[in-house]
Amino acid sequence: MASIATCHKPESSNPEALLGLAESLDVALTVVGPEAPLVAGAVDRFRQAGRLIIGPTAAAARLEGSKLFAKQAMQRFGVPTARYEAVEDYAAAVSALGRFSYPVVLKADGLAAGKGVLIVQDRQEAEEALRSLLSGALVGGAGSRVVIEEYLSGEEVSFIALSDGEHVLPLAPTQDHKAIFDGDKGPNTGGMGAYCDARILTPAQASEVMERVMLPVVNGMRRDGCPFSGFLYAGLMMTDAGPKVLEFNVRLGDPEAQPLMLSLDSDLAPVLMAAARGELAAVSLDWQGCPSVCVVLASEGYPGPPRTGDLISGIDEAESSGALVFHAGTKHTPEGLVSAGGRVLGVTASGPDLPSAIARTYQAVGRIRFRGMQFRRDIGQKGLRRWPAAQ
Repeated sequence: MASIATCHKPESSNPEALLGLAESLDVALTVVGPEAPLVAGAVDRFRQAGRLIIGPTAAAARLEGSKLFAKQAMQRFGVPTARYEAVEDYAAAVSALGRFSYPVVLKADGLAAGKGVLIVQDRQEAEEALRSLLSGALVGGAGSRVVIEEYLSGEEVSFIALSDGEHVLPLAPTQDHKAIFDGDKGPNTGGMGAYCDARILTPAQASEVMERVMLPVVNGMRRDGCPFSGFLYAGLMMTDAGPKVLEFNVRLGDPEAQPLMLSLDSDLAPVLMAAARGELAAVSLDWQGCPSVCVVLASEGYPGPPRTGDLISGIDEAESSGALVFHAGTKHTPEGLVSAGGRVLGVTASGPDLPSAIARTYQAVGRIRFRGMQFRRDIGQKGLRRWPAAQ
């Protein structure tokens, strides 16, 4: 980002500090990326000061900030989702387990950086996971309340739309890969890669998601007195009974954003400005029609405590091959660019078809090096069945 813009670091991430930075720079439009400032009320504070901003208010951001709030909202709005129970102590949790079959899904109610969802296979594993969540050992206070959900089968899809509180503009469908290892094995992460491809959903399926999920949520939140504006991300399971919501995020997803931006043919800035002004009905988005793929390069140890401080090489070579390398956990030092987080880089490329996009992305990945680098080697593979010529 520093190669194309000037970066400014706020004194802190609280709403007042963020507003102070925006006012000192006289920023025309602020777009919020992470979830924590949204849940903390950054949008509310900016609007009080008369500054345009993209994102939901703290009241609307509860769709991500609380799994229970999201579940209750879906019940009110008639949005399809998995059966659930919410528990706040271990005894109640163990009792609730008896009303579910295995595998079962356990979710920390609060924000947990993508690490608060566990799929457990049997009673013993479930009890151990509940102890870790409710005690705070796993994700801190975010696990003080746990939502127990039935396990849904099908194909996962990320469906993201932009709203101004009334109108809804869908983005192209994407598919995230949350597990750390190939074949969706191992613990969940914030996302190890994603791809954007119009073939992920048929036009009929995309319309069904809009009619059964996105519009009911936006209309319902408005009726409830907390209109939703900004990016609404529905993590879906495409079941035999149709789409069901696994979770909501209230921001443009990562790593979905990276391939989405490569596949987008429109200038995003005027669209965002229209959304902030409540004028989304007057704009549209054009797409290139070329699939894009993002592979996340992570540090050794992730999604646990990551190894950091390792020199990174090969980014220029990767980008010379046509890829775009997004930085996530990196830092400039006198010795050079080093790893500084769990997910370090998002290597992204597009192609005329999905097989080409996958090949170009992994070709670029092969040019990057840092000690302990780990990544999945199967990003986009699920989508190849929708490209028969590639099989």
